[in-house]
Amino acid sequence: MTATSASQPGELPEGRYGGRSDQEADRRLKAVGAVLGVLVLALIAWLGGSYLMRESKLNGAVAEFQVVSDSAVQAQLSVSKDSGTGGTCTIRSEASDHSVVGQLDVPVPTAGTSFVKVVTIRTTARGTTAELLGCTPSK
Repeated sequence: MTATSASQPGELPEGRYGGRSDQEADRRLKAVGAVLGVLVLALIAWLGGSYLMRESKLNGAVAEFQVVSDSAVQAQLSVSKDSGTGGTCTIRSEASDHSVVGQLDVPVPTAGTSFVKVVTIRTTARGTTAELLGCTPSK
């Protein structure tokens, strides 16, 4: 029995393995993926930039601290800020078992672009740390 074939030997049968429509779909899919990738990167950049701009108004750090007694820790608070921006910085002290033994809110004046102050945190037990929880600008 002889089979008849519409295609020449060495050619792929029509419609069996796809054709240009698959190549066009691949190109479209790549273009859509590229556009979505650019949009996601733009969103990440915008969110990161807005976060950094918000945080730059009032930045603080505990430069050094010293355990004064079983009921007090002294800390040096250093704040850099925009002129005319004031607020509050919160410092806490923890015991050796990581329990919070003291916390202090330090007001930051609006004058100047920097603020340095040595504060005493009263503790309920012997504190071993002094760390800045954060600074919040006043509205």
